[in-house]
Amino acid sequence: MAPAGALSTDLYEFAMAAGYYASAGKAHGSFELFVRELPATRGYLVAAGLEPVLEFLSSWQCAPEEIEFLRSVPALSGAPASFFDEYLPGLRFSGDVWAMPEGTPVFAGEPLLLVRGALAEAQLVETALLSTVLFQTSVASRAARVVEAAAGRAVTEFGGRRAHGVEAAVAAARAAVLGGCDATSSAAAGFRYRVPVAGTMAHSWVMASNNEITAYRRYVELFGDQAVLLIDTYDPIVATNAITEAGLAPAAVRLDSGDLEGLSRAVRARLDAGGLTETRIIVSGDLDEFRVAALASSGAPIDGFGVGTALSTSSDAPFLSGVYKIVEVEQGGVLTPLMKLSTGKRTAPGRKQVWRRRDGGRAVGDTVGLCDEPGPMGFEPLLRQVMRGGERTVAPVSTLEARSRCRTAVAELPSAVRRLESPAVYQVTRSAGLDQLAESVLASRAGAGPHGE
Repeated sequence: MAPAGALSTDLYEFAMAAGYYASAGKAHGSFELFVRELPATRGYLVAAGLEPVLEFLSSWQCAPEEIEFLRSVPALSGAPASFFDEYLPGLRFSGDVWAMPEGTPVFAGEPLLLVRGALAEAQLVETALLSTVLFQTSVASRAARVVEAAAGRAVTEFGGRRAHGVEAAVAAARAAVLGGCDATSSAAAGFRYRVPVAGTMAHSWVMASNNEITAYRRYVELFGDQAVLLIDTYDPIVATNAITEAGLAPAAVRLDSGDLEGLSRAVRARLDAGGLTETRIIVSGDLDEFRVAALASSGAPIDGFGVGTALSTSSDAPFLSGVYKIVEVEQGGVLTPLMKLSTGKRTAPGRKQVWRRRDGGRAVGDTVGLCDEPGPMGFEPLLRQVMRGGERTVAPVSTLEARSRCRTAVAELPSAVRRLESPAVYQVTRSAGLDQLAESVLASRAGAGPHGE
């Protein structure tokens, strides 16, 4: 989902834009969005959020009422009047963007996104890009883990009511489907992104009825072969017996509490004995990839999982150590590579490309190098230009297309990297050219002194 508008950023970004404007600076810069370190629970991430980012950049502009608000902010009182009267009204994003296609597995230190453009423009979009890409990448990555744990059983995202607001709920639903989920319970996400939606029934439907079987009968009469009956409002075994005795044939039944393994076996036995061999069993209730894996490996007769909180809040890694850092500046035709030297936060200079090597259909290692270096023999470049001069260079990719790419690409990763606990470290190396440039920048920095002499 695209951020709300031009004010979807931090105030200091506008202060810097005003500074660039006031100094009549014509400099351009390149910024890279990447994750410094993977969460301890993750062996890989899944790139997500690019389509919403491109929508945002394509429509980015300051509305008149937003400009008037900025004019009233004390921290911007030093900006020239023409900044508000002339510059901001006509400002649009006119830069270039390269990105990892959504659904691509990505690792620490690899740019997910590269933005090149006028410094003010590239700076103003920073917060929106970070919040969009990092949140959806975190959710998509968790979804890929849950889907792998399900071992071929269906997974539906159920987390809207636990998300951090309705906008986050829709964004999480999109990312979860992109990461591999079969469907979402979010009607808004289904409408906006044309992804499959699924749902069952509420406990209140059963509780508001005179009795349980009447509630089930009315539901089946209404929804026919689409009916999924929630059977644990009172006693799931009693409910299953009542369903078979009444001759009802729901598409599925759902368990949302209790010993899901034991109950699923008991319910399956009763459904089969009643001739309902085609009725599926779906389970939910505070599930994550570890509980899903345990249930799947137990051989329990479970056909699908509904996973909510773990996905919509990315509860194991609710934030990523993602940053958006300048790597070069161009002014007066002179290109200067830049690197940050802060302790623990050092960056690498220059615009980069990421190449991936495959062997027998398996991804076996990546190399991060400078974008103008020749790629290593047999490696595929991952970053592709998606915007030039503020205009898209690629057609929109649907969430379901991205999901297909994700499923294929994740399956190519070594199984040890994909495992749920103590995943192996995927090999990511730096090119000789990148190392040489970093050494050169460090040397020039050391020789310049604190005042640049």
